[in-house]
Amino acid sequence: MTAPFLSLAQIRNRLILTARAILRDHGNGPDGRCPICRTPDCPVATAARNVLHAADDPQQRSTATQPTTPDRDDPQKAG
Repeated sequence: MTAPFLSLAQIRNRLILTARAILRDHGNGPDGRCPICRTPDCPVATAARNVLHAADDPQQRSTATQPTTPDRDDPQKAG
């Protein structure tokens, strides 16, 4: 499927799967360095960790507003 047909949840899930795959590839080797980048602080792994942290943020999941009950004393809301 292409991006215009994906829901926000599907896009989020694909980002998480991609970030996890990157962390598998760019994980620290036995010498403490990334086996691909050969640096001790791999910027690619850091970016993948940031994506996972942002995707797992509890505030991001509850962005929908809860429906409110109409106030009978408010003439504008009393339709």
